[in-house]
Amino acid sequence: MPPQVIASQIYDTLILSDLHLGADMSRAREALRVLRENQYRRLILLGDIFADLNFGRLKKEHWKFLGFIRKLSNPKRKVEVVWVEGNHDHGLTEIMSHLVGVRVYQEYQWEYQGQRHIAVHGHQFDGFVVSNVHVSYYIGTLLYLQLQKWDSKNKTVTRFLDRLGTRWQRLSEKVAEGALAHARHHQAARVFCGHTHAALHQHEHGVDYFNCGAWIDEHPTYITVGEEGVQIHEYVEQPDDLHPDAAQSPADNDPAEFGDEAGFVEDGEYEAVAT
Repeated sequence: MPPQVIASQIYDTLILSDLHLGADMSRAREALRVLRENQYRRLILLGDIFADLNFGRLKKEHWKFLGFIRKLSNPKRKVEVVWVEGNHDHGLTEIMSHLVGVRVYQEYQWEYQGQRHIAVHGHQFDGFVVSNVHVSYYIGTLLYLQLQKWDSKNKTVTRFLDRLGTRWQRLSEKVAEGALAHARHHQAARVFCGHTHAALHQHEHGVDYFNCGAWIDEHPTYITVGEEGVQIHEYVEQPDDLHPDAAQSPADNDPAEFGDEAGFVEDGEYEAVAT
């Protein structure tokens, strides 16, 4: 079935981050809906698209998202797809370039309306992650993934701990401060980050900082850049989001074998994307 585009406005750029494919809380199906229902010239995946390097955790709906990205990167679509590496994506650069045909950047810069824009994941401004790479992986990632399996269906406890950790570490403030300084150094008007899982806009000394939020929360967010400026959008729940079983096969939530990735085998669903 061809993707249905319902938005009349064509954005210069759409940005989303922290999808954490492979995690039970990842809202890949909803993120895919956003990409299909909007029009944009550039898509920036701003880091931590994966939860970790273990592809065995990916479910079929996660592979469907990746399948759409692969189709979207087809030059016939005339959409520039940019992948900015996050701390959870570290080490996936070569794999992603071959798997979905998307170039991976540490940092991406572009010009729009005569202004320089910078997209960087934001973990570079998080001193704990930079100084404790292995501790962050084993405690912050593997334990976090296990907690999601123990948690209730709505992941209430895990989401609470995620928000608590952000506030306790003053992560939003730290990343914003570092990103704003980085933007001023590079004479950029706007800088975009993820990493904190908390959507935010902050203006300081002529520079605008935006955080995309995350797609593991009850209220996922994404950013658009266009003629009307920069907007932070909160995903609007659809009826089948509340009753997902009516809109998808139960197998969509099951782990998928690498050779049977739903998004790469069932290309018929996305054939119209490549035309």
